[in-house]
Parts: sequence; structure tokens; C-alpha cells
Amino acid sequence: MADTKQPDEAKDTKAAAKAERQAAKLAKQIGAFAKAHGGAEAQVAYIGERGSRIVLVGEDGGWGDLVAATHAIAEEAVRKAGVTVHEDFDGEFAAKVRTGPYEWSRMAGIQVGGPANSNT
Repeated sequence: MADTKQPDEAKDTKAAAKAERQAAKLAKQIGAFAKAHGGAEAQVAYIGERGSRIVLVGEDGGWGDLVAATHAIAEEAVRKAGVTVHEDFDGEFAAKVRTGPYEWSRMAGIQVGGPANSNT
């Protein structure tokens, strides 16, 4: 029997399957982060053509981020992972983040005695 799908339908089906796989992979990574940090909360931020950034904050104050190809994929990933999602990265949510000497030195760079950005 001949395939009755139109070329555009087949392309859309492939794209949807790829997006689903990406969301599942991100959800797995979010789950692993949450397990390692006693739970996690997230915030999803659109970053332009590159997609959306998922910022994760663990119950222990550890943090990290992931980038999804689209905002829809990021939203699906956090939904699948079952974490609390915040609209903004501020207030009590932001106050949960704990940084160490490495982060402070990298944020400030050479302005306040952090490591230089070059090897010269």
C-alpha cells in the first residue's frame, strides 16, 4: 500500500516526534537535578531564536540551567518533570540560590580580584 500522508504532514509528524524526544530528555535531566538537590523549582525564560532557558534551583540552593530549542519544548519538559514553575526569577525563589567563591569570582571577573579572562 502507498503511504497516504502528504509530505507536509510527514514533516510535521517528524518535527513533533523530535520535539517530544527533546522534552523527554530535558525532563529526565531536570529530574536528575531535582533528585541530586533534594527537589527543584524552575523558571522558563525565552532567549530569542536560540529557544528558552530553564533555570533550576534545588532545595539545597544548588542551581543550573538547560536550554530548549523552543519555549513549547521547555514548558513541556518542566511539566513532564513535575517541578514547580515560577513566572519570574525574583523574590523568594531567587533568594534560594546559593553561590560559592567560584561563582562570585567569575561574575566579578578581574574587577574585584577574580581570575583574569585571558592567559596573558
